[in-house]
Amino acid sequence: MLEHGAAPPPGGSGPRPPFAGGLGTRLMRRKPVERLIAEGGRGEGGSLRRSMGMWQLTMISIGATLGTGIFVVLGEAVPDAGPAVILSFVIAGITALFSALSYAELAGTIPVSGSSYSYAYATLGELVAWVCGWCLILEYGVSVAAVAVGWGQYLNELLSGTIGVTIPAALSQPPGSGGIFNLPALLVVMLAMVFLLGGAKESARANTIMVSVKIVALLLFCGVALQGVKSGNYQNFMPMGMAGVSAAGATLFFSYIGFDAASTAGEEARNPQRDLPRAIMLSLLIVTTLYCLVAAVAVGALPWQRFKGSEAALAGILKEVTGQDIWAVLLAAGAVVAIASVVLTVLYGQTRILFAMSRDGLMPRVFSKVHPKSGAPRANTVIVALFCGVLAAAVPLGQLADATSIGTLFAFALVNIAVIVLRRTRPDMHRSFRTPLSPLFPAIGFVLCVYMMGSLSPVTWAVFGIWMAVGLVVYFGYGMRRSRLAPSEK
Repeated sequence: MLEHGAAPPPGGSGPRPPFAGGLGTRLMRRKPVERLIAEGGRGEGGSLRRSMGMWQLTMISIGATLGTGIFVVLGEAVPDAGPAVILSFVIAGITALFSALSYAELAGTIPVSGSSYSYAYATLGELVAWVCGWCLILEYGVSVAAVAVGWGQYLNELLSGTIGVTIPAALSQPPGSGGIFNLPALLVVMLAMVFLLGGAKESARANTIMVSVKIVALLLFCGVALQGVKSGNYQNFMPMGMAGVSAAGATLFFSYIGFDAASTAGEEARNPQRDLPRAIMLSLLIVTTLYCLVAAVAVGALPWQRFKGSEAALAGILKEVTGQDIWAVLLAAGAVVAIASVVLTVLYGQTRILFAMSRDGLMPRVFSKVHPKSGAPRANTVIVALFCGVLAAAVPLGQLADATSIGTLFAFALVNIAVIVLRRTRPDMHRSFRTPLSPLFPAIGFVLCVYMMGSLSPVTWAVFGIWMAVGLVVYFGYGMRRSRLAPSEK
């Protein structure tokens, strides 16, 4: 299957390679691409199963992306940008496009589960790979929690419109937002965990159904809310200026991480070199189009000043436009399914990244143990779900969204660099997809990511700095010495 010669022994089998050099050499050691590919799917006690085609991979991308920015974070972004939130989605989408091109090239060249972590390991060295993986843990883990927070808002809308009962604020809001514990957020993460424990094929089938439901729900919203669009709501289009548009775009960028989730399925795709690049680009096109369409209708139907504090804004718009509860109930039902699919696919991506890091020795072995019957990393899935569920139940949405954005942008910036490096160091490698105008487009992608990171608040940067500091402590105290590329102990 490999085109470039035999690979070293995978995983923990065989002797570790000899080591020479000092700390700098150790931090810069790279994992050969051939070895990454040879180890694909292999875990402790079993292997992941290759069961997904291009359609399933595209649905994973859409499932992880479509829903977060529209169903949940729109109420957070519109107060920053006003009606120009449409431009914020465009800016975030363009930023994502340049990074998506780089992801598509690397996903077709190095089709493994670790996503940008594995790409960095092959090109930029172990320390950078660790930092990237640590950012992905922030990106995926916190994203699951952020989306789960908004799920409870739509669940209450659905319960109110159908049976006239809602979950009390004490049990549907996190501390600091009027509640004690967000029980619905914990519940949706646990439901996603149950699907994932059944295996990738079963999870992909459930996700495809849920993605279809949420696309229909969003098109329904556009058709109904269009009746309430008023041209006056677009006046004073950019009330906060370009700074507000950029700030909203940086917040909304976290809703474009779906194609990253597709790249984590590299070891469970039947033909990853062909299908991963196609799935990444197709999903980004579909999602960006729907985001801009729904945002344009939403800010046209409701004055932008009234979005503040609303985590179920679309349902409220339908209720106001029609004066009837039935449309809001239908949208709430679609949103409950839609956001559940985001939780499912992003939780899936988180477990596969930890799987890859564990297989390399940088995380405890429990994360790479594969159940022989289901072909799923069950212990990994349970641990991640419990962590994300508790986080979702205890932390407000806005803080979670911004923390996810900065982790995403940092990881994407590294992927753009990795494309440039791999083109120079391994120009002979077969690439099923090539980023156009490289290194120009990857460089533009890198600059845009850094620019959007600069639009985030000082508090977000402080949290990111603390997270990175903790990550370096973990790496130097655990990962560096236990790496499978470390010298044999004597």
